[in-house]
Amino acid sequence: MTSGTVTTVSSNGTYSFTKPNREVITLLAGLGVEGDVHAGVTVKHRSRVAQDPTQPNLRQVHLIHAELFDEVAGAGFEVTPGDLGENVTTRGIDLLSLPTGTLLHLGAEAVVEVTGLRNPCAQIDGFRHGLLKQVLGRDENGEIVRKAGVMGVVLTGGEVRPGDPIRAELPPEPHRPLERV
Repeated sequence: MTSGTVTTVSSNGTYSFTKPNREVITLLAGLGVEGDVHAGVTVKHRSRVAQDPTQPNLRQVHLIHAELFDEVAGAGFEVTPGDLGENVTTRGIDLLSLPTGTLLHLGAEAVVEVTGLRNPCAQIDGFRHGLLKQVLGRDENGEIVRKAGVMGVVLTGGEVRPGDPIRAELPPEPHRPLERV
């Protein structure tokens, strides 16, 4: 599925695992979500800053598919939009199957380039004990499967609201599968 809908938008100006839902967020080209703690040209996630604070910020915007919340609910976990720190919650678009470099057109103006998969961390278990195993698993070949959404950089800014359409524009082939960023 290469189209869907924004269900929720979230941002937080301080470091916190969850992000409050908003009526609108503004994406800023080359930076991320206006007023969000993770916005910037260089990395803002604490673990990445500790490694090398001069790294480019490939994690300006975090998108999660609402279908993940449905899936983990079946395992007894209540997770709602913003709980896992995402900025944009989607429905109807298979984010995890998109290739690296996909352009996501959000609403009327904003464009986010998908850079890779979110690497789920132990903080998820701090939020809901046992949830990490639900969003980080292994496939039939024993390879790690990351299901906690995708990360991207803002190419074109604009406002994004719940109800906005999402359209994926795939990059030229050959497609490169998403890897953790």
